[in-house]
Amino acid sequence: MQDNRSCANTRANIVGGPRFERATHGPPSFPHRVVETKAGAAGQVGAQFVAAAKPDGYTLLSHNTGISGYAEVDKLFGRPPKVTRADFIPLARLVAEPILLLVNDQQPYKTLSEFIAAAKAHPDTLVFSSGGLYGASHLPLAYLEKATGPLRLRHLPTNGGGPAIVAILGNNAQVTTQSVSATLPHIKAGKLRPLAVFSAARSKSLPDVPTLKELGFDVEYYLWVGIFAPKGTPAEIVTTLRADIGKAMQSDQFKTALANAGQELAYLDGPDFQKFWDIDGQRTDEAVISIGRQG
Repeated sequence: MQDNRSCANTRANIVGGPRFERATHGPPSFPHRVVETKAGAAGQVGAQFVAAAKPDGYTLLSHNTGISGYAEVDKLFGRPPKVTRADFIPLARLVAEPILLLVNDQQPYKTLSEFIAAAKAHPDTLVFSSGGLYGASHLPLAYLEKATGPLRLRHLPTNGGGPAIVAILGNNAQVTTQSVSATLPHIKAGKLRPLAVFSAARSKSLPDVPTLKELGFDVEYYLWVGIFAPKGTPAEIVTTLRADIGKAMQSDQFKTALANAGQELAYLDGPDFQKFWDIDGQRTDEAVISIGRQG
């Protein structure tokens, strides 16, 4: 199952598409592999579907950063968690893309400090667009505000990264956090202006954009995509799938597909991905709690 949410649409199509089908859809002996998008509830529909699937290696999940916070969101609203991180076995992390803080060309802000000063001086004035409540393009704002203090932006949650970008291009929003690959054409056209990048190092595509850490804010966040199997999948099947995915990651065809989408490989094998996800998941829970109940 493929998740098509927030600002990961282009990437999810690649990792769930025919270039990757051998690695992502069942053991090598299975003759038919199908990519199916299960959209809805900010990606939870697809996650629930795979969590409930028979753990035989034939139904896998492609999902992004947002999967980490589902249980904490349910807790926030007093609901029993529909799906938790424990429902999945991480097989591989594929990419971890830098996220940008962006304003549109109608805004005067040229630096992060100018933007922060304006947001604090005029609370509840600037509109922030995201791909959905508690999703992968909403969480970065919580990370940022933990370092800067409350910015008091008005939140415009949309139905995905594409609509969030449309909102800022049309000045229905003035600021957003989105991936480099999703916004690079608009940046090059002068329609969007990146003020900072959330990654530890500067983006190779935008080497003049400073990191938040360079600007004095201890913030790091990535829009990653991984492949997961349902819990209970036999160890021998997990081992086979991990090996197949690892081989696919090194193929020239897959690397070319990523490069054409403006992305870079950030592969982690299952055990290393699990360690990463444990830490990233805890930080996501903290971000959800800091956002509080919305919607």
